[in-house]
Amino acid sequence: MTSLTEQQNVADFYDFEAALTEEERKVLLRTRAFMREEVQPLVAEHWADGTFPRELIGRFRESGLVGLSYEGYGDHGPAAGHLLTGMMAMEMSRVDASVATFFGVHNGLAMYAIQACGDRAQRDRWLPGMARMDNIGAFALTEPLDGSDIAAGMRTTARRDGDTWVLNGEKRWIGNATFADLIVVWARDVDDDQVKGFVVGKDTPGFKAEKIAHKTSLRIVENADVTLTDVRVPESDRLQNASSFRDVAEVLRATRSGVAWQALGVMIGAYELALRYATERQQFGRPLAGFQLVQDLLVKSLGNITSSWGMLRRLAELQDAGVFRDEHSSLAKAHVTARMREVVAWSREIFGGNGIVLEYDVARFFADAEAIYSFEGTREMNTLIVGKAITGQSAFV
Repeated sequence: MTSLTEQQNVADFYDFEAALTEEERKVLLRTRAFMREEVQPLVAEHWADGTFPRELIGRFRESGLVGLSYEGYGDHGPAAGHLLTGMMAMEMSRVDASVATFFGVHNGLAMYAIQACGDRAQRDRWLPGMARMDNIGAFALTEPLDGSDIAAGMRTTARRDGDTWVLNGEKRWIGNATFADLIVVWARDVDDDQVKGFVVGKDTPGFKAEKIAHKTSLRIVENADVTLTDVRVPESDRLQNASSFRDVAEVLRATRSGVAWQALGVMIGAYELALRYATERQQFGRPLAGFQLVQDLLVKSLGNITSSWGMLRRLAELQDAGVFRDEHSSLAKAHVTARMREVVAWSREIFGGNGIVLEYDVARFFADAEAIYSFEGTREMNTLIVGKAITGQSAFV
């Protein structure tokens, strides 16, 4: 019998995996196997407890899946294409969106910020260890009073003092920050009013990260409230190629598509659970799958998955060609996460009362979808980015 990790993704109705090369598909299957064998057995208990399984860091380190996007950093050849890395994010979220988010913050936001905004010496200093997961990264942008308006409203400050910078302020919702070794912190320079990036070590005096408790979504992710009190950072740890918020936006533009791939993975995970349950659960002497209204929910879910996958495949092609723009990733994030919300609701509906019990897993997908729907730009903000692109009129307040 074909194992679960080897068989084709049952939601891949149009065989999108066929677009990968043979070597790329091997990496995808390795990702699938890792998530099913190493992650799946851990997630329900840790989701219920709201804790991150730290032992996964060592297992990720041994998996060979980290840093594939960064040529020259890690034990692999040329940088992986966006279709493969997108499908890897999808495979991770197909099992657990929290672990996929942990990986995305480290391998995406933190590493890409250093890749894009650091100079060669900084990339050579930090990225090899991050590609091995010897050092875990975090990305500190959002603040307690500023989310969507962070570009204009950033309150965290940086003041030059000789060869060092002094950082003061607060950050909120910072994934991985409770245990990350390196935290990319964005702060506004008090002299020129421009946003700059700094890499702060976890043991730097004045740096404090406190876990946010009582979350109802992505409970395995250890988001933190970060406080910076006269944190001194040497000039050598300021990202040398980040001089304004435009550089932050470049990082977000590149990583936002990864969130859309995560949303696709959540859709697929919920759909697979619902399809399996519908074929096994008996009502009125027959499987739920034999009822017209249940088939309608399953087909609508598959339609959302397939159309979203097609959009993301084309987006990956635009990224690989170097011609994608902000509005491309914004449309994908806004559209795919909205479709995800529909699919997880329809999937939970098929489970009836069992859909709110953690042992059936679909409740976890239903809850986790809410965080993915909101972070890396809300639907409303991404809509305005696309709206400005297609009309030439800015509707931002």
